Amino acid sequence: MGPVANALSSQPAEPAMNIEQARFNMIEQQIRPWEVLDQDVLNLLSIVKREHFVPTVYRDLAFVDFEVPLPAGQHMLAPRVEARVLQELAVKKHESVLEIGAGSGYMAALLAHRAQHVLTVDIEPELAELARNNLIANGVLNAEVVTGDAARGWAGAAPYDVICVSGGLPVLPQEILEHLKIGGRLAAFVGVAPVMKAQIITRIDEKQYRIADVFETYVEPLANAVQPPRFKF
Repeated sequence: MGPVANALSSQPAEPAMNIEQARFNMIEQQIRPWEVLDQDVLNLLSIVKREHFVPTVYRDLAFVDFEVPLPAGQHMLAPRVEARVLQELAVKKHESVLEIGAGSGYMAALLAHRAQHVLTVDIEPELAELARNNLIANGVLNAEVVTGDAARGWAGAAPYDVICVSGGLPVLPQEILEHLKIGGRLAAFVGVAPVMKAQIITRIDEKQYRIADVFETYVEPLANAVQPPRFKF
């Protein structure tokens, strides 16, 4: 029994090592080449365990350059997109964050490690519950999950220092912009298929905003997202 017991007890070591190698490869081969060079962000990707936020059936794909499927027909953002958005938002410890589209709770967990408080909202009750359970299970105490439609923003705790829209927006609603504090930053994927612009928008004063186009991608639009006007000829 002794040799068998010893052999069995050594089994978990190899998968754990493989997971860390896969995480390292994700950071070095996907994320660094995407101009994510902020060491604090790179370190955070090792601290917040992405595999804990991926549905069990897809856990082997946790570190792949892939939008992992979630319940209710939704998907996690690709790891390089999550990391780049996190870097560009440059969240600070005293700041409040609104995330629109909770997904599995992973982006909220990343944001929460850098912020004072994160409020994440999802229209799908199943996803809100998934995100809530994942955040609790991973000891994230400064993130709150709410079920609701935030496609035009979430006035409840506005204004926010940072807003992160984790779904596509064919049109960026003015209401969301107005929920930013002066000096606040908004990350959003704006446009329609086949390509959207990932934008960081900074509120300069009561009426002015600075828009920076960071990269191009495509993200499925939020449920109930505002649609562009249809012109009739």
